[in-house]
Amino acid sequence: MADPTGTRLGKTLAALVLASCVAGGAGVASAAETIKVGFMAPLSGIFAQAGKDMLEGLKLAFEQIGYQTAGRKIELIDEDDEGNPAVAQAKYRKLVTQDHVHVLTGVLLSNIGYGLIPPIERDQLPTLYLTTPDDLTKKNVSKFILRTNFAASQPMHPLGDYAARVLKYKRVVTIAMDNPFGHEQIGGFQRVFEDQGGRVVQKIWAPLNVLDFAPYLTQINRNVDAVCAVFVAAQGVRFIKQYAEYGLRGKLPLIGSGVMTDEHVIRSLGDEAVGAVGALIWAPTLATPANRTYMKLAEAKVGKTPAYFTAVMYSAGRWVAEAAKIVDGKVEDRERFLAAIRKATETVEDPRGPIKLDESGNPTQ
Repeated sequence: MADPTGTRLGKTLAALVLASCVAGGAGVASAAETIKVGFMAPLSGIFAQAGKDMLEGLKLAFEQIGYQTAGRKIELIDEDDEGNPAVAQAKYRKLVTQDHVHVLTGVLLSNIGYGLIPPIERDQLPTLYLTTPDDLTKKNVSKFILRTNFAASQPMHPLGDYAARVLKYKRVVTIAMDNPFGHEQIGGFQRVFEDQGGRVVQKIWAPLNVLDFAPYLTQINRNVDAVCAVFVAAQGVRFIKQYAEYGLRGKLPLIGSGVMTDEHVIRSLGDEAVGAVGALIWAPTLATPANRTYMKLAEAKVGKTPAYFTAVMYSAGRWVAEAAKIVDGKVEDRERFLAAIRKATETVEDPRGPIKLDESGNPTQ
């Protein structure tokens, strides 16, 4: 005769095993039904404002469609890379090995962007970078990385031309953040400016952790026509404030990266930024139907004039959602999903205007 206690224990164990199997099955089904979108950017530290504006744009795109596309829910998993390459590598591993994201978005700093290329290639993870390293779409091209933003040197080419031919500047000092973005932006400006007869007479580089620019501002050669600067987020705010405090505003015209004169910087400034000239791929005042529609939506949602980072990541979110529709929700097919993202860039109306990715994954607009 079977032991009644043993029988009850056996039934209990069997029930627990069955419950575990059912729960496990439900988890697998749930994971299959959810499109997991990873996002990484600095959400703390010096560059936090840029990262937060980026995340706002992505959320805005997904909120607009109720976090659903192609019959599947969208799960947004955001991580703070703290602007630190080592932290970024750890957060990337989490997104891939624990969260099993289908696509990675975001990434602000170019040194982090370069560092993530090998693991993205290894994992064959569809990725939409905001970061701007020139070589990402030149020497270090990856089929798995597409860019939502410009290549660093691109907008600085027309600025160099404008400074030489329209503003008639002959001699310029450059000062910028000491990372690939700063070097490539200044390089783009210098190449065209000097082709047009101008001359960069001095280059000054400031580390990424600097918020006191006094030692660098005092180095500036005053015997020039203008200063060309490249800084982002809190660095941009502090640099422009100190530029005025040190009496340079009004004496040496300030030109430079449009990222430095973007809303995420100037909303923290007063008159210090008046007169500064920047070159960028988008502005809140862009007079197109698509941008007017976007601005109405964005201002109502975020309660302020959106930054360019918000506009670019809004585009990224819409591309992901549209691409999922193109592949009937089968985002696990990475080759088709990547091809669909490329197609989506051409069919989705963008606040910046018509966009198409070139063979290297860089936007043309």
